[in-house]
Amino acid sequence: MKHADLGTLNGPVLLFGGPYSNIQALDALITVAAARGIECGHMICTGDVVAYCGGPVQTVQRMRDLECAVVAGNCEVQLASGAPDCGCGFEEGSACDLLSAGWYGFAASAVHAADKAWMGRLPDVVTFTHQGARYGVLHGGVTDVFRFIWASSDASVFAQEWTALEEQVGPVDHVIAGHCGIPFIATTAKGRWINAGVIGMPPHDGCQQTRFAILDGGEVQIHRLDYDVAGALRDMADAGLPEGYRRGLQSGYWPSEDVLPADLRLPSLASG
Repeated sequence: MKHADLGTLNGPVLLFGGPYSNIQALDALITVAAARGIECGHMICTGDVVAYCGGPVQTVQRMRDLECAVVAGNCEVQLASGAPDCGCGFEEGSACDLLSAGWYGFAASAVHAADKAWMGRLPDVVTFTHQGARYGVLHGGVTDVFRFIWASSDASVFAQEWTALEEQVGPVDHVIAGHCGIPFIATTAKGRWINAGVIGMPPHDGCQQTRFAILDGGEVQIHRLDYDVAGALRDMADAGLPEGYRRGLQSGYWPSEDVLPADLRLPSLASG
């Protein structure tokens, strides 16, 4: 496991996940950070720089130019290793599994070899200290990079992953994670488990805005991100990407609820 420690970050820290090849969303986030006076060294990405949208090359380049901390997501791990699929953890044959084949093939052929090598060098875990508390940052889980962890996950799931993390990097007071695409802050027996959500895709709430978080003074607030949705849709159409995720950006609802736990599924879809 590759581990990077960022030292002490006592000013505001911008936390975000899943740019998902959505260059418009990433540019909007960079604008927000600049307006708030947050420097690149105080921005941390929980991985999946490349995924569903139409600008994988531009998004990777912008992330590399930004030089903020990035944890390796399953998409980075798979692209760097030349794997045949995204390793997202979708059930075989599910709608998300079938849709992922389209964007992953496009991204794998578009992303440059040097950028895949960069992905292969990304740490699996990042740590830092903020206001006297130590934070560990990961993608899905330590036991599995593609593990889906939700606010409603059993306490044993959080305990298992926390133990696995501390076995690798030592004690942490709070955990910051990504992968699932839904922002939440859960209080566990060990500390807070913070998921900042993702900037590249709405959190299945019927709104086009995506999510990021800011850690400041030990407190975390989740914020909405406005961006050029029309531009992202044009990029996806130009790339010939599957219609499902284009509908997702436009409607604010995911193309499938396959991976979602029951408490996050929409009653109208669940009954249908």
